[in-house]
Amino acid sequence: MAFPAGFGWGASTAAYQVEGGWDADGKGPSVWDTFTHQGGERVFKNQTGDVACGSYTLWEEDLKCIKQLGLTHYRFSLSWSRLLPDGTTGFINQKGIDYYNKIIDDLLTNGVTPIVTLYHYDLPQALEDKGGWLSETVIESFDKYARFCFSTFGDRVKQWITINEPNVFALLAYDLGIYAPGVPHFGTGAYQAAHNLIKAHARSWHSYDSLFRKEQKGMVSLTIFAAWVEPADPNSVSDQEAAKRAIAFCLDFFAKPIFSDGDYPEVVKSQIAFMSKKQGYPSSRLPEFTEEEKSMIKGTADFFAVHYYTTRLVKYQENKKGELGFFQDVEIQIFPDPSWIRSLDWIYVVPWGIRKVLKYIKDTYNNPVIYITENGFPQRDPASLDDTQRWEYFRQTFQELFKAIQLDKVNCKIYCLWSLLDNFEWIQGYNSRFGLFHVDFEDPARPRVPYTSAKEYAKLIQNNGLEEHP
Repeated sequence: MAFPAGFGWGASTAAYQVEGGWDADGKGPSVWDTFTHQGGERVFKNQTGDVACGSYTLWEEDLKCIKQLGLTHYRFSLSWSRLLPDGTTGFINQKGIDYYNKIIDDLLTNGVTPIVTLYHYDLPQALEDKGGWLSETVIESFDKYARFCFSTFGDRVKQWITINEPNVFALLAYDLGIYAPGVPHFGTGAYQAAHNLIKAHARSWHSYDSLFRKEQKGMVSLTIFAAWVEPADPNSVSDQEAAKRAIAFCLDFFAKPIFSDGDYPEVVKSQIAFMSKKQGYPSSRLPEFTEEEKSMIKGTADFFAVHYYTTRLVKYQENKKGELGFFQDVEIQIFPDPSWIRSLDWIYVVPWGIRKVLKYIKDTYNNPVIYITENGFPQRDPASLDDTQRWEYFRQTFQELFKAIQLDKVNCKIYCLWSLLDNFEWIQGYNSRFGLFHVDFEDPARPRVPYTSAKEYAKLIQNNGLEEHP
């Protein structure tokens, strides 16, 4: 079962989740530094990313893991506040540049292509103090930061992700307030942040396009989290419509403006306007793009990057009382099928979901080149290095990915597994282990030891596909 020649096999990490060195060598604080230091059990056992995997000092160990797997691609993120401690180019931290230069150079020396994410949830605290993603001023700040990164690293980095999962981040950080900066704005925060995230992405894409593309010849996109959903009752029209709305609010909310016509899906606009009116708002809680902004936004991606983890069933649930909130706007209830295996936390094992997501993107967005920039399952028993069961989930997922490419003719070029290492999994702290390599967070040396999955993934990469299963 060989994948197409030249298919890319990668693994992903993110700065705050692995680096540690939170205040080392002139790094400024990010919102996650602030959020985790405030305590209050917002994170599992009040854990922090202060040290995490120690990758800031142990990069060589990460590189050994990358080489052991035989990865063709490695996706990592830059810490904005490590490079620009107050978020602006007023002060540039050379130690931060040196660190990322070393990573990029070492990867290239070893034949590994870097995929670099500019922003993975960790806004410099100095910019959050000015309103963060709820303020339009962040758009200009992000664009300047992006230009700085393109000019500093773009001679070697050819695959850029501007913003990681803006759909998840906007909701969890600024609406529900369970992610940093942790200030809830129910029913308004996600939309305001999303509006600015989309414009910031588009601005930085244009900056790359006009100032760097000709010489650097790279590609720029953002990465969108996509859960697949199915109607709870396939024969119910209201559940069918609820499932369509769920996809529109999750995936198309960001994909349609950027990959299609510069504006939000009609069903998103009409739902939020209808609910806003019902709640006595003078206008929709969803901001509007001007015609000029729409033309700036549309077409600002060179490939379609997507994360897939799991699938849910969706049922129509009328918002009778006109309650404020994202799920209340969509008028849905989401839940897993009781027959699905629960991996851990929020992830249920639904391998066919990845094929459906890819087919949907192909059919809806004119068959784009697709990169899967994250997909993974947590290890159930972190005390054991034998995660044969977890590898079985991966194996089934790769079979479905193979079908998507071979049978559905989906133009998927790269797959990146989450994650290279066990790491700080946001509010789950170190309680959720997604790594191919086990990290002992009690040991100051933070040793990296391969799970069974790492050995199996290395075999798959070497064969460019799965060995036939008996």
